[in-house]
Amino acid sequence: MYQMIQGTAMLAAQTGWREWKSMDALFFLIALPIVFLYGICIGSFLNVVIIRLPRGESLIKRSSHCMTCGAKIRIRDLVPVFSWLFLRGQCHSCGEKISVRYPIGETLNGVLYVINFIVFGGINPGCFVNFLLMCIFTSLLVCIGWIDWDTFDMYDILSILIALLAIPSHFLTENNISVKDRLIGAACISIPFLLIGELVGVYIKKKTGEKVRGIELGDTILMACAGLYLGWRAMLPAAFIGILLAAIFGLIIKRITGESKFAFGPYLCMGLWIGAMFGEELTNWYLNRMFPPEETVSFYSSLIWF
Repeated sequence: MYQMIQGTAMLAAQTGWREWKSMDALFFLIALPIVFLYGICIGSFLNVVIIRLPRGESLIKRSSHCMTCGAKIRIRDLVPVFSWLFLRGQCHSCGEKISVRYPIGETLNGVLYVINFIVFGGINPGCFVNFLLMCIFTSLLVCIGWIDWDTFDMYDILSILIALLAIPSHFLTENNISVKDRLIGAACISIPFLLIGELVGVYIKKKTGEKVRGIELGDTILMACAGLYLGWRAMLPAAFIGILLAAIFGLIIKRITGESKFAFGPYLCMGLWIGAMFGEELTNWYLNRMFPPEETVSFYSSLIWF
């Protein structure tokens, strides 16, 4: 029991947590509300992306408008979360209800930014860059997961943006993810996903005649791109958590609706975010208990064979 508690504590030993020891309470109290406000403002733009990208609409050309009457939203009504509360969830022009998903999405992004700051933020410039990259990564995951939930579709451009985060992450931060670790991270989950998708697709086609993949290519591309950013140590628990969440909620959805089909992407995104938080520490903690230190070195050597 003691080892379990000790292991759990080790998961919180991220760089950002150690940096907090050097910060005073005043900085802490000032920084977190600012980070939250910044997060909900970005979350407001994410709502635009989530709604317009599947429709093929421009993200910047047309100003925000009511989805029912088309009336332009006033500047004073564009304050994230608070405007929805002041308007009581109704359009100022036609009175039609505005979905609660908008303030929920904004608040979610703000809360996740705060958690990112607590775990990754710090006075050290390398930690601050890592925090900014994690915020971008988080927002992209929110978009990918929400769009997949709505449309059962993924847009590879969002996944590619995640892969591009590997460049500043490698050169501008102080993490220990090597190029080799990133390449293995890109392959270790995406290749099994690709093979499973093809094999299950062949089986389904033989049984039903329908051409359906077991795992969609969008999910595979997402895991490949995320692996480049996170590395294999974070990707292994991230994939496990995502698959586990998908299995649990998939059973719940089937029990409630009777439908077997559900979006896989939102649960993968949850797993990736958790993996980015604690995945590397979780993998190292597990390997250190499964293998003595000298065997751990040989395990890494055999895994990273190229």
